[in-house]
Amino acid sequence: MELEKKNRFDRRDFMFSASGILAAACFGSRTGLYTPFVQKKELALELSEEESKTVERSSMAKDFMNYFGKGYSCAESILMVSLRHLDLPEDSVWAASGFGGGIGKRDLCGLLTGGVMGLGFASGTIQEERSEAKRLCSVAVDKYWKRWQSQAPLKCQDIRPPGTSSKVCVRLGKLAAAEAELLIEEMRGQ
Repeated sequence: MELEKKNRFDRRDFMFSASGILAAACFGSRTGLYTPFVQKKELALELSEEESKTVERSSMAKDFMNYFGKGYSCAESILMVSLRHLDLPEDSVWAASGFGGGIGKRDLCGLLTGGVMGLGFASGTIQEERSEAKRLCSVAVDKYWKRWQSQAPLKCQDIRPPGTSSKVCVRLGKLAAAEAELLIEEMRGQ
């Protein structure tokens, strides 16, 4: 009886451990989602020639400067240009008011969070069927996230340390708006 009792607990312990290992393996397989940006050099303050061409083709990127630094945070600015591009009520921008400064605490960049909110609005207006809208949004957000990670850190404090110029935010904001517009148009095409 004692051996049977011991085996039962061993199996439970094993199952508990196995589920933990499987969960860790699953999270580990999504490294692209959480891989931190490794800053090899300082972020550029000005657009490159190629980036300038991308911005010139984007109405959202051009519109971004009508809001950024003019009473609107990064998150509000990118959400506002998304709302305008989608012809949605502009007062929805208030949803991003607490996100300024990197969710208010110099953490996750507002250009990233505001862009994700804009993609969410887009998926809901482009696709009426909820599960398909969520799928479209998930695909777009994954692309937006990966694109962001390829060009900048996730946190405001790493993008623009206190006391430094906001030029890097202007550059990244224009690029983020252009990327969001591209992804919105991709959703419309599906």
